Parts: sequence; C-alpha cells; structure tokens
Amino acid sequence: MKKLFFIGLVLITILSSCATILSGTKAKVTVSTNTGEPANVQADGNSYYINGPTQIKIKRGYNKSLIVADNANSHGSVEVGKTFNVVTLGNILLGGIPGLVIDGISGAITKPKGNAFTIYMQAKNNQPKKEEPKKEEPKEIVKNEGNTNLEQTIIRWDIQSRPQGADIFWRVVSKTQEVKSTNNKYLMTTPYEATKALDIKGLTYQNSSSVRIILRCEKDGYLPQEKEYDVRMIMDQEEISAFFRLVKEE
Repeated sequence: MKKLFFIGLVLITILSSCATILSGTKAKVTVSTNTGEPANVQADGNSYYINGPTQIKIKRGYNKSLIVADNANSHGSVEVGKTFNVVTLGNILLGGIPGLVIDGISGAITKPKGNAFTIYMQAKNNQPKKEEPKKEEPKEIVKNEGNTNLEQTIIRWDIQSRPQGADIFWRVVSKTQEVKSTNNKYLMTTPYEATKALDIKGLTYQNSSSVRIILRCEKDGYLPQEKEYDVRMIMDQEEISAFFRLVKEE
C-alpha cells in the first residue's frame, strides 16, 4: 500500500510539472538575415549555420537571449525577450504548487516573445571614416606687416661696391609664364641701402623658385659685374645683399 502511495505521489509530481515536460527548457525559433546571406550564428552557447530561414534553439528562462550572426562581409544581432508560458496553467489542473515550482526552477514557465526573428546585418567596413587632415595650401602672406601680396613683398636692399659711386641696375629673369622677364632697370648708385617692394607681377611662392633677379654694377673705367639671386631665397631671408669689388679696365 505504501509503495502504491509513493508511486502515485511521484506520478502526480511528474505530471504536475506540465510545462517542463511538454515544452522543455529550450524553445525553437526561426531566424534569418535581412540580406538573405548565409551566416554563422551563436545563441545561448550553441553554434549554427543558416542559409535562409532556419530553426535554432534558445533557452527558456527569465533572461533575454542574444542571437549573433556573422559572415565575411557583415555582422548583426537580435535580442529575444521572454514571456509567460500558458502551458504552465496545466499545473493547476494536475496538482498545482509542486508543478509550478518545478516549472519555475527549470525556466519552462517562460517562452520567447515570438517565433521568428530577423537579424539585421551591417557591413563590417561601414565604420565611420576618419577624416584626414586637410593639407594647407601655401599662403601668399609675407612676414612683413601690412603685406599680403607676394608681388609687393617688402625686402631690405643692401648693395655696396669698391670703389663706391657705381651704377646699379637690376632685371628679372623668369622660367615661368606667370612672371615676365624684364630689361635692366636703374636702381641707384652705391652705396645703396633701402627697404622697398620687389614689385614683380605674377609672383607666387610656388613659382618664385623659377624666378631670378640679376644685379649689374657699372662704373666708368671698371669692368661691369653681375650677380644672380634666387627670388624664393630672397623672400625667405627678406633681404638682398651684394658687394661688388670692381676691377679696372686695362
């Protein structure tokens, strides 16, 4: 008699855990990617390969399940929430409290909020691009205050000769189309010291290395002499300095 009572008690307990028996501790859901591409899927510690809508298993219980998909080009994930499993109500008919306790412990008291889930994939190379620092164009601004045009770059002129009193001429020799070559222009007699603009039309910092200034020194009874200067170097130094040691004509 005691054995029959014990067996009956066990049967009632087993049958009363209705959701655990009928539903199990895992639930089947269908997953797919929004792109339709095949992907490797991870869900609650299990791995799957999907190619189109595919059934996988996720745990019942009280925590959300995270389904993660990945392939060579993209990745994505979706969270699955849980809701009450109505199958658990069968415990009330089959014995009540013991079954509810078992279903609560096993997690069978819950089920996924939905049967099918779409994983929205994002391209792996869709990361925001870092903006490259913009290269600053050379600014046509000279160091001298009040001058922003290289045609009017202010420099210091210091031209000396021995003996003094020689005539100084200068001309522009250009290898670029923006700047025109010029004939000799009279400057002054030595010694010559002044601060004045170059006044070279079309001059920019980019083409200044293709432009030369030729200084010519002349004095009666002496051989003429010439000196050549790079305009970019003149602008960087803000100065053109020359000394002519004149040689008498024979």
